[in-house]
Amino acid sequence: MKLMNVVFALLLGVCTVNAQDNLAQRDTTKILEEIKVKAKGKKKIKTDMKLAVSVDEFLASSQSISFIKRGAYAWEPLLNNMSSERSSITIDGMHVFGACTDKMDPITSYVETNNLSTVDIKSGQEGNLHGATVAGSIDLQRKSTAFGLDKKVTGSYQTGFEFNNKQHFNLADMSYSGNRFVADGSISFRKAKNYHSGDNKEVKHSQFNKFNSSIGLAYKTGERSALRIDAIYDKAKDVGFPALPMDLWLSRALITSASYKQIFEDNIIQFWDTKVYYNTIEHYMDDTTRPENLVHMDMPGWSTTYGLLSKIALKRGRLTSEVQLNAYDNLSIAEMRMYPQDRSKRTMFAYSWPWITTRFAGLSTSNSLDLSDKSHLTFGGSLGWNYNYSKYVEFNKIFYPDAPQKKNSILPSLHASYHVNVARFDFSVGSGYGHRAPSISESYGYYIYNSFDRYDYIGNPHLKNEISYEINATAGYKSNKMGIQAKVNYFYIQDYIVGRILSMGSPMNYQSVGVKGYTALDHANILNLAISTNYDILPHLHWKGTITYARATDGQRGNLPFIRPLSYQTSLHYMYKRFGIQTSLNGDAVQRDYSPEYGEDKTPAYQIWNASADYVLPIQKVNATLQIGAENILDTYYSTYADWGNIPRMGRNIFTSLKINF
Repeated sequence: MKLMNVVFALLLGVCTVNAQDNLAQRDTTKILEEIKVKAKGKKKIKTDMKLAVSVDEFLASSQSISFIKRGAYAWEPLLNNMSSERSSITIDGMHVFGACTDKMDPITSYVETNNLSTVDIKSGQEGNLHGATVAGSIDLQRKSTAFGLDKKVTGSYQTGFEFNNKQHFNLADMSYSGNRFVADGSISFRKAKNYHSGDNKEVKHSQFNKFNSSIGLAYKTGERSALRIDAIYDKAKDVGFPALPMDLWLSRALITSASYKQIFEDNIIQFWDTKVYYNTIEHYMDDTTRPENLVHMDMPGWSTTYGLLSKIALKRGRLTSEVQLNAYDNLSIAEMRMYPQDRSKRTMFAYSWPWITTRFAGLSTSNSLDLSDKSHLTFGGSLGWNYNYSKYVEFNKIFYPDAPQKKNSILPSLHASYHVNVARFDFSVGSGYGHRAPSISESYGYYIYNSFDRYDYIGNPHLKNEISYEINATAGYKSNKMGIQAKVNYFYIQDYIVGRILSMGSPMNYQSVGVKGYTALDHANILNLAISTNYDILPHLHWKGTITYARATDGQRGNLPFIRPLSYQTSLHYMYKRFGIQTSLNGDAVQRDYSPEYGEDKTPAYQIWNASADYVLPIQKVNATLQIGAENILDTYYSTYADWGNIPRMGRNIFTSLKINF
């Protein structure tokens, strides 16, 4: 704790040097030009509708990502309609593991939009570069300013206010670029009170308070080599979760790394980049703000990770490759402490994560082969080893007397896809095969309360790997004025892990109705479809539309939970000189394919209308953008399939923002 406080003070002192959104900038001397394997799915950190988006709001604009919401903060991302256990979510390739058994601190909650440059989203086994996955990968890539011939300082400042929950925010970033030295930094504050749903109904325990800071320093050690160190410090406190019986008192994260990069000229090896990293997270949930609870509970958690990431980019003729070594060691601890009104009179103590060590080592490759000027083949694979060790396995032996203290898993993966362009059309078809080891909650979790279906969950150390088979295809057309693209993927997953009611054991939480243990279905089927279109109505008037559909069932045709119903979005964007205006309509159809077995109920259809306008103010060498807008203009009262416990979404929200770039 002392270490984290010292680092916080250092970061706060040095964060006057911050980063700008410079992803496209490259070293003009070509000395440290980053050469990448052909990649799709990278998204700049911006949306058309809202200038000052959070990381969650930005990711929600992706067709392939939806969220489980338990409040206004720290949403759980679902990639391809699968829970976060089935995805690989990293920061610059680094594995960071949350410290909350209730998933109230996803990795996306420990970064801010002003210290990110892009988000790299890959579907299915194409995302195996950073480790074993089923759904795919989300890599949050930090800003990294390139070296330059001339000394240069750039940056931005953004402030604004949202009226519904009285949220105010301030975000600043700055970067310095020189011939041999680069410095990036950012700092941000967000504070919000309870929001109000449609019809002006207050949603209690929905407030949050967040601070985030980052710094990155790079030094050119040679004509074609550089050393870089990075750090992120994030602190959240007094965060309410209206869908849960408790809230977050405090969460802190320190994420650090040091990397060395060597560029090669006129060689098969293009670059070699090696990184070592360390991160630690502490997360304290309690229910002291809930006086209605008869018995109080504290749920602190800690997660510490050491890791190594080393990748080599290769190019010979028409073949471009990337080979990556990925290794990490993680220790996760979570406790439950029950007591009456007086904390000193504790009546129960247990480990919900009984000191679980996870070690992983994997070698992966991603390749692109140009077959002609109009077609190419991408292919790759990985082989990983996953090791779990439970220090206090006796907790699991209560339910599984022969529970092993150690567990090893081998995780293979393969993928391939073919891409071709014919005139104005482009097509692709691909497939994948991969394994995923059960998460620590699924294997060794002990009485983890799920307030959605109101069951306590018990891990099963005997679970097998999930095995995924997938196929995917895309088809698109693009002309000077319009474009349309359709994407579809299908997953057949063997030994799909879910929770089922146990015949033994009694609930520990007084709000629970029973106990569930993790088990595996014979298989599950998940289908995702997305169609996106755009059309330039006039030179300054543009229209975009998307529609998505998903269907997921188990082996007996039963519905799986948290699967998005038919959804749509249509928007108009008008730009003229320094003025812009945009409006959108989005919504979901009725969720008919819900799963009562997992606590779901039918959610009605809804439509939400949003609009905003912005104007660029030229002030000498500074560009200032002023924006005003409104979300949910009609103040609709609604709840979606992914709102935990049917908590209502935010009602009408007028927002303002001012961003200054220099």
